[in-house]
Amino acid sequence: MSSQREHFSSRLGFILAAAGSAVGIGNLVGFPVNAAKNGGGAFLIIYAIFVVVICLPVMAAELAMGRNTKKGPVGAFGTLSNQHPLWRLAGLIGVITPFMIAVFYTVISVWIIGYLLMAATGQLEYLAADGTFGEFINSPYIFTALVIVAVIIYGILKMGVQKGIEQASKILMPALFVMLIALVTFVLTLDGAMAGVKFYIIPDLSKITATVVNGALSQAFFSLSLGMGILITYGSYLTKDTDIVGSAKFIALADTGVAFIAGLLILPAIFTFNPDVNPAELSESSVSLIFVLLPKIFLALQSSIGFVGASTVATLFFTLVFFAAITSLVSIIEVPVAYLIDEKKHTRGKALVTMAVFAGILTIFSALSFGMVSFFSEFANYGGSTKSFFDVVYDIFYDTVLPLNGLLVCVFVSYRWKKHSLNQELSIGNEKFEGSLMQKYINFSLGTFIPVVLLAIFLNTVAQKFFQTTLF
Repeated sequence: MSSQREHFSSRLGFILAAAGSAVGIGNLVGFPVNAAKNGGGAFLIIYAIFVVVICLPVMAAELAMGRNTKKGPVGAFGTLSNQHPLWRLAGLIGVITPFMIAVFYTVISVWIIGYLLMAATGQLEYLAADGTFGEFINSPYIFTALVIVAVIIYGILKMGVQKGIEQASKILMPALFVMLIALVTFVLTLDGAMAGVKFYIIPDLSKITATVVNGALSQAFFSLSLGMGILITYGSYLTKDTDIVGSAKFIALADTGVAFIAGLLILPAIFTFNPDVNPAELSESSVSLIFVLLPKIFLALQSSIGFVGASTVATLFFTLVFFAAITSLVSIIEVPVAYLIDEKKHTRGKALVTMAVFAGILTIFSALSFGMVSFFSEFANYGGSTKSFFDVVYDIFYDTVLPLNGLLVCVFVSYRWKKHSLNQELSIGNEKFEGSLMQKYINFSLGTFIPVVLLAIFLNTVAQKFFQTTLF
């Protein structure tokens, strides 16, 4: 293994890689429906405010920690705290979290590639039939799809930062944007589409509650890959001439832009399929929308563009979602891979094989959680219901732990690493940062109200998920 750390070759490559991490399945499907159910344009405004007010400072802090130390979460927390064991533990949590998130995200990616292949081979009628999803996720074909996904991810990560992650992002992200715009352009020409647009963007202030505000903040925080160790790891691959704050702004803009434009695809498509739909009754589950509702919508398009045309649109959509899933999955898995390289001195190849073994086993357990094996389907019981192994992983490591990880970053950079050290790092590559309004805001927010907000989200999520109550 080379002693010289890998790095992104350009600022554009880094921004596309980080944006690829941020743009995922939730952006493309879950975000538009959440917005429609929770006030439309009002939700969008609240979301955008939280991205700027809450997420940008945390994003800058994570990137700064990574670039300063040239290490992932464990190494960054350890180096900057003089190897304090509790802070190294905080870093370790930041590695375990993406490792476990990769487990359930891989399962969803497997389902997506399965649907993509079936749509591309003319099986749209089967995909739109009732009961297909439940049948597919319990079929042996998912294990073939798992091998395909694993080979793709292994191939990208094996080539390293520049030739793998960066080059894949330079291809996949522009392709994702082009496909998204093409699909939106097509959908907006359909009858009834404008009703969906109006419902999506016209503010309904009566729907804004404390729960909706909390949901918008959670969506913004999770959407930008905060608390996953990804930005610390990607920050460690940055050169010193990179403007961290400026890059963070571009990443946030790209992520929010994709989420907003996706709304111009999903909601008009739903209203076209069913003009009398009540968005309040739509499932908040991205999984339900992708695999149950949208295939029916695509099949309904055959009356206007024919079966081949409808199958083409469906194939394009599942390709779009698959690209989003792959770019996110690559960044998620890179965190534990980098940990094995940095802390355990593995070669990249050995680290990937280790990940393939351990994450692969847990992924298979998750894939078996939907009826194949009762032990995994009825793995735990909390919050008043029985939970599968897949549910437990999702509830703990995606819904619950992320705001806690973000809280630890805020406390660490403000009170352990100290603000002046953070300022020095953020000033590198940005001569105007020192003394700027942005510097003052980042320093103030990370040490005061952002930790309070993240703690509130964490406690409220624990109360909701595990004790069937809500704090606010």
